[in-house]
Amino acid sequence: MKSIAEYTTLLVNHVADGVASVKLNRPEFANGVVPELARELFDCLGALEADRDVRVVIMSGAGKSFCAGADLHAMQKYIDESLQVEEEPYNARILHPVTERLANLSLPTIAAINGAATAGGLDLALACDIRIAAKSARLGETYVRLGLAAGNGGAYFLPRLVGPGIAAELAFTGELIDAERALQLRLINEIVEDDVLAARAADLATRIARNPRKALEATKQMLRASWHTDLRASLSTSYWVTSTLQNTRDFKEGVAAAIEKRVPQYNRKRQPDSN
Repeated sequence: MKSIAEYTTLLVNHVADGVASVKLNRPEFANGVVPELARELFDCLGALEADRDVRVVIMSGAGKSFCAGADLHAMQKYIDESLQVEEEPYNARILHPVTERLANLSLPTIAAINGAATAGGLDLALACDIRIAAKSARLGETYVRLGLAAGNGGAYFLPRLVGPGIAAELAFTGELIDAERALQLRLINEIVEDDVLAARAADLATRIARNPRKALEATKQMLRASWHTDLRASLSTSYWVTSTLQNTRDFKEGVAAAIEKRVPQYNRKRQPDSN
């Protein structure tokens, strides 16, 4: 992983115990994604996952936007160059790996959405587990307006979050919706005032991060797996996951703390062990 100082398109910080913040940092371009940002975000997410002190990741955007999708100037450059050089399409080569890594991150993720979250920017937010939006947020699956289809995860996430009919409406029209409409559709979890968005996301992340990482990872794994399976298979997976977690120090600490009526001490620094 690059050191924090070496990222040129991201601001990465540890904002609290167990909580890391990743902020897209191209505010003058509405945090539009260029190849460098995509590569740095891919690297950063992998490094945070490997850091055992991190238990929750907050995604946000610098300035007045969350992310307006792919930077159109970079896209135009690709279009011009692709006339001369045959290579894998821009999305598959640059953007898809980022969406997949974010969606499959073992850690809980929170998107703090301010201003525009459109096209690939919305898809990044949809790849997160929880979405909190500022009142200024405007969300849109706007690919169709550029003659494209929802190509960076939106076609996968939207129907699962809002149902096929609403997903079709959003993707076919490419229209922007405000935070109130997004909340009605359950596309986001909560709306807050713009000036408290960061604090609210940090507070929620901190409350999540009080819990043991292995239990959080297992819970996320099971929630995501439930999208593709039936109840019996989910219960079978739960059996094996629970059997594994019952052998951890965290489980023993949780039971002891409940009996002793005290706050469990899950995330103390300690030497790694097999549990």
